[in-house]
Amino acid sequence: MDYDVIVIGAGLAGLVATAELSDQGKKVLLLDQEPEASLGGQAWWSFGGLFLVDSPEQSRLGVKDSKDLAWRDWLGFAKFDREKDEDYWAIKWAKAYVDFASGEKREWLQSLGIRFFPVVGWAERQGNSVPRFHITWGTGPGLVKPFEEKLKAAIKTGLVDYKPRHQVDELITSTNAVNGVKGKVLVPSSAKRGEESARDSISDFEYKAKAIIVTSGGIGANIELVRKNWPQNLGKAPERMISGVPAHVDGRMLAISERVGGRIVNKDRMWHYTEGIQNWNPVWQNHGIRILPGPSSLWLDAEGNRFKAPNFPGFDTLGTLEAIQKTGYDYSWFILTEKIIEKEFALSGSEQNPDLTEKNIRKVLQRILPGPTKPVKAFMENGADFVVANNLRELVNGMNKIAGNELIHIEHIEEQIKERDDEINKKFTMDLQVKAIRGARNYIGDKVIRVAKPHKLLDASKGPLIAVRLNILTRKTLGGLQTDLDGRVLDESMKPIEGLYAAGEVAGFGGGGVHGYRALEGTFLGGCLFSGRQAGRGVLKDIKNNNFSKNKGVLEKIENINIYE
Repeated sequence: MDYDVIVIGAGLAGLVATAELSDQGKKVLLLDQEPEASLGGQAWWSFGGLFLVDSPEQSRLGVKDSKDLAWRDWLGFAKFDREKDEDYWAIKWAKAYVDFASGEKREWLQSLGIRFFPVVGWAERQGNSVPRFHITWGTGPGLVKPFEEKLKAAIKTGLVDYKPRHQVDELITSTNAVNGVKGKVLVPSSAKRGEESARDSISDFEYKAKAIIVTSGGIGANIELVRKNWPQNLGKAPERMISGVPAHVDGRMLAISERVGGRIVNKDRMWHYTEGIQNWNPVWQNHGIRILPGPSSLWLDAEGNRFKAPNFPGFDTLGTLEAIQKTGYDYSWFILTEKIIEKEFALSGSEQNPDLTEKNIRKVLQRILPGPTKPVKAFMENGADFVVANNLRELVNGMNKIAGNELIHIEHIEEQIKERDDEINKKFTMDLQVKAIRGARNYIGDKVIRVAKPHKLLDASKGPLIAVRLNILTRKTLGGLQTDLDGRVLDESMKPIEGLYAAGEVAGFGGGGVHGYRALEGTFLGGCLFSGRQAGRGVLKDIKNNNFSKNKGVLEKIENINIYE
């Protein structure tokens, strides 16, 4: 064997698995088709939000949480309904992850030097019954950094060989096991992080190992594949979507793993955002950014009709996606004021939050000053989806211009805004969104930095008025390769395939779909951390117990796979 373990994919799950193995003296080959500039994968671009339960940060803000409450929230949001088959291992992974998030997770991360912003977010209120969104100090790059440092140290000691621009095309099988990889060495690339890189090859490669861990991500950038596997309950897939992930998140390794018998489950479970805006300064093609909104914006469909409860900003992502799809259009609108946008528009992504990413306290404190943050201001001035206007007629004209139609009528919009504004000053309002705004401000973290003081949208002193067209933003595939709790990939009979492991999004963040139908906010990065660690430790356990190459026979390859091609 050339190596003890081969890890495919240099995203967060791959880096964590590599660290677990090299820390125990195992020889690891880390392969990635992208240039070295993309080390850390999607995690680097993230806001760095992590799901933690009963943390000191929560306690300091008066938030009472517990493992039992978190588990009830998870089950209530996930709504597992395939318990005997596709959800069997997913439920086990979910329970193990909640145990992890309420136990050793925070201490483990702190031992790596990771710290958290003191205000805990509450990004998905229909799921998490209390705030659990812990923002990494340093956002995504801050989370990736300690594992990147471990990688570099292991490279220096000779325990890890890291080979970017190595595209795996085939898993090698023999003696009823997966024990190697074949592929192409791609041409050198100067593409910056996130930019699409060339796929021309200059040579072939082949490597052998006792175990292979696949950590190659999901299908979010493959729009056609997203449409092909679109959930039936959400109706017809949108004609137009923007991409929240770089082009290399295309699902290639799912099909390659399936050819050697890997079982893919929950293909129809996805997590796409409804508050996507086109990036005015794109890094990849069709680049979209997600708004993490507070609760105050008026949310309208493409024809200008206000969505009904509980489809308010920041409440239920997939519920709102279903509501939007039922309108027959693939976009919707926020109408708000500058006073709302300055406090309630957080943009997801490390590059959209330079203060937190740079760990600059002075810049962070500027968030409480009047006016939008610089990244939000840049979208207001340059974003293709933004209208800023001094009066309602000007706003409506701008909305119709962006949409390229005349669906929005000023009389209809004015009537709905005035109905909402009339409820603002009522002590016992019947407007459920106004109640939700007031309820949100009962949490000190939201009152200070996330939720604007309730006011009338047509109050000129709070203006100008702003409209934002919201696009469907592709992001996560919740299904994937089914794995046991040691990260071993299972076949169609739900038995482990010797030598093949998976972690991260390619494995549905654990078990082929740890989230069920809906993901509690902050559990994607945490799922990569946990499943990467579990897979690394699972391999170590199997190496220690000499569990490889005990079986006889030839592992049959499956031809004509077309589900993920």
